[in-house]
Amino acid sequence: MMNTIFVIDTNTNKKRRQAGRRRSIVREFALNTSIHGIPGIARSQSIHNTIFWWISFTIFTGITFYFVTQEIRSYFEYSTQTSVNIVSEWPQHFPAFTICNLAPVRYDRFIKPFLNYTTMLNITNTNDTTSISLLQAKYMSDFFQMKINRNESVKEFFFPLSTMLMKCVFNGYSCSAVNFTSFSSSSYGRCYTFNAKLKNINHVHDSNEYGGPGRLNLRFYVHSHQYVPYIREGVGMIAMVHDNAQLPLIDSAGMALATGFKHRITYTKKIVSYLRSPYSTCDEKIPPMMQAMFDNYQGAEYGYSEDICYELCTQVFTYQQCGCINPIQWNTRLIFLPETEEIIMAPLCNTSDKCYVEAAHVFLTSSSLLEKHCSYCPQQCSVTDFNIKSSLWKSPPTWLIDDIKTFVENSEIPLPIDWSTNWRSHIDSSYLSVELVHESSVVENYTQTATMSAVDVLSNVGGQTGLWIGVSFLSIMELAEMVYRLVRYQYHAIRRTHNRTEDDNKV
Repeated sequence: MMNTIFVIDTNTNKKRRQAGRRRSIVREFALNTSIHGIPGIARSQSIHNTIFWWISFTIFTGITFYFVTQEIRSYFEYSTQTSVNIVSEWPQHFPAFTICNLAPVRYDRFIKPFLNYTTMLNITNTNDTTSISLLQAKYMSDFFQMKINRNESVKEFFFPLSTMLMKCVFNGYSCSAVNFTSFSSSSYGRCYTFNAKLKNINHVHDSNEYGGPGRLNLRFYVHSHQYVPYIREGVGMIAMVHDNAQLPLIDSAGMALATGFKHRITYTKKIVSYLRSPYSTCDEKIPPMMQAMFDNYQGAEYGYSEDICYELCTQVFTYQQCGCINPIQWNTRLIFLPETEEIIMAPLCNTSDKCYVEAAHVFLTSSSLLEKHCSYCPQQCSVTDFNIKSSLWKSPPTWLIDDIKTFVENSEIPLPIDWSTNWRSHIDSSYLSVELVHESSVVENYTQTATMSAVDVLSNVGGQTGLWIGVSFLSIMELAEMVYRLVRYQYHAIRRTHNRTEDDNKV
């Protein structure tokens, strides 16, 4: 009888034992994990059952990854929504109030220099300072353009506030022209602001100051007989209620105030807040050109304004195309040249030169040009606005006539020629008063919020994985434990092999 001798390969047995150990770790994980589907695969007693669970697990895992990916993509789209919150805020800052005479210049200071200009151009040759013809009026813009390009001051032509402000009372306490700051408007000459935020002074009036309800009373005399013909259609003033740190765009947002009336303006506060990056491009940093413009306004401390920024970058583009800027916007002559980072005083274009009109049209109708040249004009992160209600009644009353007459006669503005006989009609055509009243302590807060936060994403991802395959953080820890055990087993196996090899080499 022949005996069969089997040769046992110890290395093969060793590899089988190692593989069996690894399978044991994986099987133990598969039987005990909380991830749905995997225990079904591990417990299957037939190939059909195994295939069923493998297909089910694969399909639902794919669905899970799809929904999880959608949730993550939605988060990185940084979509937003606006929430409205009505709160009661008392006390609150009293707003700034800006007012300008509808006439940008006064006739008595303007007429002689203007006649000298028209005489120099051989347009007229007259010493008649009592009237202006339509022919002469056509050259008014050229006159101002010439003065400004020569860097000659035009302030002497404006109405000083002291010649217009008859009375100022805030919450029962007297105020005066010294409580106003001023700035130049290209449309209305000199404008005056009550309660603007001042440089180096962190104080503005509150609505409840002096124990009052938040009420400002002003009386004005606009000297309508000093209006230069052909410049304005109408008599009165223009005003705006705005934030204390805002340079008012009164040319576009001002409200008209007619003479012969007492105007009552009530306001409520509204705040619009935007999310910062990455949800929006909002920023409050003042670009150099805007800061240079603000530096010319002594006294007030103004903040960033998106609208003003776009006006300025339009001027930059116009200057690059025409070598001059819009003469109507003479108060924005400081131009920041991005290529040289230099701030220059740009000349005004001639009113007959239509290059500036065409350049502005091309610029403002091109989204690509706006994006390129106004890249430093982001959205404001916070905007404070005021809801206004206006009403009026006839004024002045009879008992106030004598006080108005005395004020006009003591003013530095020359009286009308027929003042002695028609002073009453002049008062009716030049007097107005304004009452600005805090209507309510209610503040409307419009706040931009993220549609989906990081917590929302985490919750939604957890909901999707829990719904489809039952994965939780503990399931992930179970998977991490299995990987750790496999790595640890492999490490010790390699180390034992390495030690055995060293022992064999010594022998």
